Amino acid sequence: MRPSRRPDDRNGAHSGTALSQRDAMPTIPSPSSQSVADIVATQQLMLPGGPVGVRLRRSDRARRISLRLDPRGGGVVLTLPATTRLETGVAMLRDHAGWVQRQLERTAAPVRFEVGAPVPIDDEPHLIRHDPEGRGGAWLEEGELRVSGDLAFLQRRVSDFMRQIGAQRLSLRLSEHAVRTGLSPRRVAIRDTSSRWGSCSADGRVMLSWRLVMAPTMVQDYVILHELAHLRHLNHSQAFWTLVDTLTPYRRQAENWLRACGPSLMRAGSGSEAK
Repeated sequence: MRPSRRPDDRNGAHSGTALSQRDAMPTIPSPSSQSVADIVATQQLMLPGGPVGVRLRRSDRARRISLRLDPRGGGVVLTLPATTRLETGVAMLRDHAGWVQRQLERTAAPVRFEVGAPVPIDDEPHLIRHDPEGRGGAWLEEGELRVSGDLAFLQRRVSDFMRQIGAQRLSLRLSEHAVRTGLSPRRVAIRDTSSRWGSCSADGRVMLSWRLVMAPTMVQDYVILHELAHLRHLNHSQAFWTLVDTLTPYRRQAENWLRACGPSLMRAGSGSEAK
């Protein structure tokens, strides 16, 4: 789903549900369900701000051409039906260059994993400081995220630390909500996803993105409780939304935050350079 709207039950009640971050689409309609195959080509689209990378993919289930921004890399993904000529897709891409430009201008800059940059934890900024003589890889100290060792490995160490702290804090938060609500998943997984904040499968497994740890705790709670509510209603029926609103009276506020700030978290670490 777009976090600012109701989640999109793309896979149906038997497959599970997912809470995702999607970009707005151009006027060309997109398929309601598609299975994307391998990349068939790469292109560069020249825009006033410079070239933008484009990945062209084919889908055996797509009925129409679809165009979207890549939430992780900041480029563009163009999906073609199996029988559509590659040239047709490239022509459509050029026709929608203005749309791509506008969407890129609206896309929030990613959270950067580099020296001197602030990285949020529970929406509280922590400046990244290189401490080459320190020990322990990465740790929090006096409101900073300190990283030891060779500067060349700083981005990787920050990323590893954020995934670790995300897994710890989100798992604990989910467990507390499960006890309070009586909605207990059979299994919990914390993963690195580029478009989903969370999902719930038909077998009772709840998945969360570690990137949520960068958001305000109110937003974390909304996503967690949204997925726990699917343990009772594995759909997006009125009964489901009534339960969600009961569990999270701040739902609209959380959805608005995800719409405005979520893209920068989804792209966290991309484009970072050691300084």
